[in-house]
Amino acid sequence: MKHLILTAIFCGMLGGVYARQAKSDSVKTVTTIDTARKVKKAKTVTVRISTEDEVVVPDTNTKAHVTINNANKYVRQHRDSLNRAKHNGFSFGLSFFPFDLGLALPLDNGSFNLSAQNKFLSYSTFKTTTDAFNVFKFGYRFNNNFRITLGAGLEWTLIRLQNDSISIVGDKAALTYKNDGIHYSKNRFSSEYLTIPLSFEYRSTYDKNGNRLHLTIAPQVGILIDGMLKQISSEHGKTKNYNDFHFAKFQYGAVLRMGYGDFGLFTKYYFNDMFVNSPAQSGLKSFSIGLSYGW
Repeated sequence: MKHLILTAIFCGMLGGVYARQAKSDSVKTVTTIDTARKVKKAKTVTVRISTEDEVVVPDTNTKAHVTINNANKYVRQHRDSLNRAKHNGFSFGLSFFPFDLGLALPLDNGSFNLSAQNKFLSYSTFKTTTDAFNVFKFGYRFNNNFRITLGAGLEWTLIRLQNDSISIVGDKAALTYKNDGIHYSKNRFSSEYLTIPLSFEYRSTYDKNGNRLHLTIAPQVGILIDGMLKQISSEHGKTKNYNDFHFAKFQYGAVLRMGYGDFGLFTKYYFNDMFVNSPAQSGLKSFSIGLSYGW
């Protein structure tokens, strides 16, 4: 859980920095001149139209309603100009979005119920999670509504085992476990992958709130970095055992992501098995659903 909280806070801080920078670069000022009298100190009203655009309007006691009307007119004109603008071309750079946080729900030959040979992998549903984010993006925008992006990122699947007295055993001919005869307050089995998604994204035109609808379909491959078994007990304290645990060295699947504004939902499915060289786990595949932030 600490890993998830730290990751979320880190990405949120980066998003906040980006939002503030975007605002500071896009402030538009509308000036009104009152020739009838001098105003020593004018108040200001901020009219926000999206996370990227902001209008700052001088306000006086007699001109407030006129100024606001002018600002609203500017907002409409600015939104329309954004929808008409051509934003084609290449882009690349560091990016920590989209950030995905959801539930990992392994499928055993198409079923959420694990078969008898996989019962030792039974998990606590709401403590078995996945989180992922991009680190780098390279893309091409064809127009204001459609773009293709090749990314690189990291993905974790954290399986909280229900059986609190077993250990998953590495370096065996197949995936197996042993009974330790002690109680683990935490018994978590996890994998970490380098992911490479190729995203096809459609974005609608801006609405009156300055937001869009988003729809993304992305074939994705994953390369195993490592597996880990983390356990906490009164007898041994906190222990971490790093091993590949027969996790697939290479994964391939697809991601569907849709949303409005900055937030959305995602679902992710890998077509090949979670584990290799372990016949009892044949047909056990990785599936997840959850919330997404950023695009």
